[in-house]
Amino acid sequence: MRADEATAAAESPAPREEPRPLGADGAVRPRLAVSSCLIGELVRFNGGHSRDRFLSNALGGHVDWVPVCPEIEIGLGSPREPVRLERSPCGVRLMSRRTRRDLTAPMLELAATRAGALDVDGYVFKSKSPTCGTHGIPVHGEGTSVDRHGRGMFAEVIMESHPLLPVEDEGRLHDDVLREAFVERIFAHARLRAFLDSAWRPGDLVAFHARHKMQILAHDPAAYGTLGRLVARAGTLPRDLLAAGYAHGFASALATRASIGRNVNVLHHCLGMISERLDPARRADLLEVIHAYQSRRVPLSVPLALLRHHSLAADAEYVRDQTYFSLYPDDLGLRNHVPA
Repeated sequence: MRADEATAAAESPAPREEPRPLGADGAVRPRLAVSSCLIGELVRFNGGHSRDRFLSNALGGHVDWVPVCPEIEIGLGSPREPVRLERSPCGVRLMSRRTRRDLTAPMLELAATRAGALDVDGYVFKSKSPTCGTHGIPVHGEGTSVDRHGRGMFAEVIMESHPLLPVEDEGRLHDDVLREAFVERIFAHARLRAFLDSAWRPGDLVAFHARHKMQILAHDPAAYGTLGRLVARAGTLPRDLLAAGYAHGFASALATRASIGRNVNVLHHCLGMISERLDPARRADLLEVIHAYQSRRVPLSVPLALLRHHSLAADAEYVRDQTYFSLYPDDLGLRNHVPA
């Protein structure tokens, strides 16, 4: 941290409010919108559900759900007649399959209303749904013509209205890399929202940014520099302008996928900050483990655990307090896969 940042942080009191609920581990609980069927609600067209084990069992204990079922909200009920997307001269329409009822207008109206009032840290949609699917949704034409590159009508409005909102479907969350990236983003989004909802002062933003520096660097080195320059003006910019600029830059940075190379860069940064407090054997051990991660022989959790251990032993507070070492509750175990 630069001297001017440290001074500002020291002179400003900690935020006085914390309106977001906290989990048992003290972490801010993200508010997560979800297709209702994925958490066991009986809202599917066949009267059943599509309960997802990861969402309901692992993640559910750490988030506050905001269940949404567009079909139920426009009055279709469950069970109900299936619907599908169809091409027409007026654009894509949402049609009931048997009775040929055009549901486009009520669905778009609901989506616009929901998008305008959305107050969440992320959204998990139902895959393969003509209303909620995020990709690969069939759009039917005349005869047997089908374009399989569509997006659910409701999901499309939400995603276009909130382009930086973390969004996935439950199918993609079965992939280790995509799951880790999504969960990291929703917890970061929740921390930022909790902070900006509090009675923060410029020095508090300096401290918030300082804790997230290594996490940002792992995603977007250019944004790391841009946000640093913005935070350096924390005492001179209007508060609303500062908050909006930081929120946009922070979300944009984390929307860029962290890579092995960028993680290795951050690991070396952290090692450099504690290197003088380690004996040669421990430094060599850490370098070897970082190289093993870079060579795709061990998961990221291995060098992270060693660095966190040594930062605690060396009383390296700046490194120890980096969010990079604790992006989300440890029991989610999302950094335990060996890179492909």
